[in-house]
Amino acid sequence: MIGKFEKLVIILILITLPFMFYGCGGNSNAQVKNEKEEETGIPVETSKVIQGSVTATYTGSTSLEAEEEALVVAKVGGVAEKIFVEEGDSIRAGQVLAKLDDEQYKLELNQAESILERLSNEYERNLSLFKNKIVSKESYEKIKYECDTQKAVCDLAKLRLNYTEIKAPINGIISKRLIKAGNMVKLEQPTFQITDFDPLLAVLHVPEREMSKLQIGFPANLTVDAIPDSAFKGKILRISPIVDSGTGTFKVTVGIRDKTRRLKPGMFTRVKIVYDTHENTLLVPKDAVLTEDSEAWAFVVSDGAVTKTEVKVGYSNPTHVEILSGLSLGATIVTTGLGGLKDGSKVKIVEQ
Repeated sequence: MIGKFEKLVIILILITLPFMFYGCGGNSNAQVKNEKEEETGIPVETSKVIQGSVTATYTGSTSLEAEEEALVVAKVGGVAEKIFVEEGDSIRAGQVLAKLDDEQYKLELNQAESILERLSNEYERNLSLFKNKIVSKESYEKIKYECDTQKAVCDLAKLRLNYTEIKAPINGIISKRLIKAGNMVKLEQPTFQITDFDPLLAVLHVPEREMSKLQIGFPANLTVDAIPDSAFKGKILRISPIVDSGTGTFKVTVGIRDKTRRLKPGMFTRVKIVYDTHENTLLVPKDAVLTEDSEAWAFVVSDGAVTKTEVKVGYSNPTHVEILSGLSLGATIVTTGLGGLKDGSKVKIVEQ
């Protein structure tokens, strides 16, 4: 007869036995799965080490400025009779922009010339008399002084008459017209604003650590938000030799000549200055390089396995990075799937 204790032991054995078999089978399946993955390899995408060129750039942002800008003021007062230009017109230095009423200035000139003519005749007569010692030296010098003074008055009247034509002091574009025909224009009243669009300037405040890299004449590429699908060429025109102690920056002026005249002063622009170029250098996709602190690695594929290789990187562009050492031209490197790799891992290259 089987006692109660023996029955209890038998029941417990019968209950736990299926779980023991299940557990052994589960471990076996997991092991088979891992071995299968090891045999087939970790799926990765790859690329080749290529040869090309890469540039080093400094990038900054600012607003465009005009090289020259002039506020044209009236040099005499008068009613504006005619306006010859409008905003947006191209003008040349010396071009007449507007004409003021000149009747008063013509009368003043005629009066001055009449007085000058009388004094000139009197001077000629006194000169002859003085040579013959008929009039005193004092009388001769007095009329000579009056004649010279009147010549100056006459020249001033001519100048005032000439000033009734408001002329452009510089080449450029009429950016503002501040008077209308029929307006009473006062002396020194602003009449037009002229902006020279050639060249436009992008003034950057660059950190002092970049001073040794930049030189006058270096090329620059510019983009503006207002014209998103276009890039514009420029170059460094001026570099300030002084570093601002408050900001730790120095001023770099980039000039842009835009024959299309799509660029305008005040536009926000991004400037990329190219200060060095490496030709025929080794390049790999940026995704192929892992970095940690000051070290970098890439995984080189050979015979279905990867080798973790330390590399030294140089310049970079939006898609590629320069390899200074560690890789050779044409080597196959992993670009996607690096996270699960280690030195010696088996890999399976999949189509990109």
